[in-house]
Amino acid sequence: MDTVDIISKLLSAVIIGGIIGAEREYHNKSAGLRTLMLICLGSTLFTIFSMEIGRESSPDRIAGGIVAGIGFVGAGVIFMGGTGINGVTTAATIWVTAALGMGVGAGHQYASLIGCVILVGILQAFTIIEALMERLNSSHTYKITCAYHDRVFEQYETLMKQHRLKFIRGPQCRDRQTASTTWEAQGSKKAHDAFIHQMLADESVLKFEF
Repeated sequence: MDTVDIISKLLSAVIIGGIIGAEREYHNKSAGLRTLMLICLGSTLFTIFSMEIGRESSPDRIAGGIVAGIGFVGAGVIFMGGTGINGVTTAATIWVTAALGMGVGAGHQYASLIGCVILVGILQAFTIIEALMERLNSSHTYKITCAYHDRVFEQYETLMKQHRLKFIRGPQCRDRQTASTTWEAQGSKKAHDAFIHQMLADESVLKFEF
């Protein structure tokens, strides 16, 4: 492998990693421009070294460790947030970026570039689709605290039904003259906004968390 070929592969890796990283950076993800550029470059270097060092015996010996090793990097961006498990898409992006880097190192720059375009297209397209799905059907957790009286929570559940929200009532609590409970409600963004607006204007509600 001559010097020009090596330089060409390294530059291709930086460009591919930069394109993917720029998309992730734009959406403020934990693995951004520099991280994905380094992952793609590192995978390319490991593949080149593997092919050169193990040329006679096992040219895939070093490169084979990339698949397992990149899992540790991907695991670092997955975390439990308030809305569930976050970072899985970013971890998958890291995994695919490493694969593209390996492709560049093995001499398949064009295939890796096409894969890069497809990956960015998927990330962009599904961002739009997810935003649309969020508008059509999203889940919110509501907690209402109010003065206690008989069948106190049914009035709020009636309002949820009026706004076409599907709900499940959670644990209930009574503290002297007040009562509180939570609901997991699903519905359109418009329905949630209307319900929230009505709750904020309701003077009988002592505390409203949403």
